[in-house]
Amino acid sequence: MADCSSPVVSDLRIVLLGKTGSGKSETGNTILERRAFTSEISPSSVTKTCEKESGHYDERTVSVVDTPGVFDTALKEDQWKKELENCITLSEPGPQIFLLVMRLDVRFAEEEKNAIKWIKENFGEEMSNYTLVLFTRGDMLKEKFIEDYIRKNPELQELIKSYKGRYTVFDNECRRNRTQVADLFEKIDEIVRLNGDHYTRGMYEEAQRKKSSKERWSRWAGYMNYVGISKAVGRWMKPKADS
Repeated sequence: MADCSSPVVSDLRIVLLGKTGSGKSETGNTILERRAFTSEISPSSVTKTCEKESGHYDERTVSVVDTPGVFDTALKEDQWKKELENCITLSEPGPQIFLLVMRLDVRFAEEEKNAIKWIKENFGEEMSNYTLVLFTRGDMLKEKFIEDYIRKNPELQELIKSYKGRYTVFDNECRRNRTQVADLFEKIDEIVRLNGDHYTRGMYEEAQRKKSSKERWSRWAGYMNYVGISKAVGRWMKPKADS
């Protein structure tokens, strides 16, 4: 029987997702315990393409894929699609975990909601089984508990609920604090144990098919609505024949 304290998988593949400035790259650096990814204060995403770095933790190989910030204005839609596919390729045969990185000191507003919606639409509903929400800027909590912070924000509660209540907190200013990393890996191991597998390219391709189909129907509905309105206006504008 395997030792329950040993890693669930010997080769762990992680993909970091989030908005520009959420702290994705620094999170990757904290996990790998080195400056693997470039990170700096910038209005646009420092990471322009998907990048993969590897290291070792707890007798396992850990691969981390950093991605450009969602809604980064420097990237066009087709470029982002290419990078989405690239992050799957870099984590072949597929990531066991997506870390959805969010800042504790930024209000969970419309832009954050749209970013998460965009991620879900592109990776599909099944992605939620392989996702853990990671809050950065844990130093902002000071003496408070993360549970109290979440409890005060109903919309944040719903977000956490949609990812099966899975979340953790990082303080990337204190990279030497390996307790937070140990806690992260413990939660990841539990998710991997429950899933018994990993996110696959097939899941991604199916999500893209559904998204494309939905967009086609939306365009068709918009066109038919336009045609219907045009006909109605045409009938209304047409002069009535003299009686």
